[in-house]
Amino acid sequence: MTVREGSLEAPTRHPLDWKNPEFYDEAKALDEAGRIFDICHGCRRCVSLCNAFPTLFDLVDESPTMELDGVPREKYWKVIDQCYLCDVCYMTKCPYVPPHPWNVDFPHVMLRAKAVQFRKGSPTKFRDVQLSSTDRNGKLATIPVVVQTVNAAAKSPTLRSLGEKMMGVDKTAWVPEFTPKKFRPNAAKSKPHGVKDGPRSPGKVAIFSTCYVNYNEPGIGHDLTKILDHNAIPYVLVEKEACCGMPKLELGDLDSVAALKAQNIPQLVALARAGYAILTPVPSCTLMFKQEIPLMFPEDADVKAVQDAMFDPFEYIVARHKDGLLKTDFKTPLGKVSYHIPCHSRVQNVGQKTRETLAMVPGTEVQTIERCSGHAGTWGVKKEFHATALKIGRPVVSQVVHFEPDHFASDCPMAGHHIEEGLADKKGKAELHHPLTLMRMAYGIPE
Repeated sequence: MTVREGSLEAPTRHPLDWKNPEFYDEAKALDEAGRIFDICHGCRRCVSLCNAFPTLFDLVDESPTMELDGVPREKYWKVIDQCYLCDVCYMTKCPYVPPHPWNVDFPHVMLRAKAVQFRKGSPTKFRDVQLSSTDRNGKLATIPVVVQTVNAAAKSPTLRSLGEKMMGVDKTAWVPEFTPKKFRPNAAKSKPHGVKDGPRSPGKVAIFSTCYVNYNEPGIGHDLTKILDHNAIPYVLVEKEACCGMPKLELGDLDSVAALKAQNIPQLVALARAGYAILTPVPSCTLMFKQEIPLMFPEDADVKAVQDAMFDPFEYIVARHKDGLLKTDFKTPLGKVSYHIPCHSRVQNVGQKTRETLAMVPGTEVQTIERCSGHAGTWGVKKEFHATALKIGRPVVSQVVHFEPDHFASDCPMAGHHIEEGLADKKGKAELHHPLTLMRMAYGIPE
């Protein structure tokens, strides 16, 4: 349970009423946004979380009345565009979320406005649709020969400048490379193991690899399979998978989220009902199946079964440890590790399971950083937001610099690279590794 100041009750999340025609009524959506904005203006506890709240408060403070009634409604969109649905305000800061009668759900009110904006056709719709089509982009970009061309273009200042003008992707922002050897076709087969279920952890795993691990950083997936093998935990890959839908959700394209759900849930529910723990190595993907899709489809029994079977990898690892079934034969100390816990990990309400795992390794000191990195999926690479994204991440960068670690890490690989971009020449000897990679290294398992 996330404990919020002034309340000992866990936040209650109401389902998203996205199938109601009134959901897309712009006037009613902005009415609700105004109601929430007025409450936020009177409270201001979330001012340090992201840029949505400072934008709102500046609009109020610079208005003739210095109250929300002095802010023209058309300026609400400035606030809405700054929200990237991290959910941290809802889960950790706001004292007025349900069951409070004021029923403040800032992220879902912003999501409703984004859905209205998407249906109307925002000025950046073409760019945003292309960036959020991660599965399609990965399939195209990893074609032999094409992959080398795409990666070379991402490193060309001339082509990046052209991309900034044509697509609005900041020419200086870190963007992921595509791999010529995708994870799914090259994942090692599970070794045969006779493993019993633990009281907290099923004794077999299904891996939902995610677009990012499959097309961009397959090493993260390979490290996960090596950790499972080391612990004699049998695993399978989800037979067919599509994008989890998070990039489309952040865009407000809820129809596309529903279409992706229709592809993924039949594959996943069969595994859930067969007793598998389903692991996704990217927190945003885990959160989609744990929270966002269930809130969009609250009456769907298949969605509920998948939700119950879904684990963050380190949530599962700690559960195995509590069941007395995890090997702790770590051979390699990790030294000092700066560990950034991403927003989409924090709001899963599972605690700091990655930190708990890394702290098991002898000769390891873990610094935990609970601040937003600012990357926020596709939001942080867009020209109009990239400088703000780096600004949001500065407190994270400062903590890493002060700690002088041997390694820095984030469960979100994109957040890790965004922190690396902010560090630039300041990182000293620190090396960026995903936490799964650090665990593989601690076991002494070769790449």
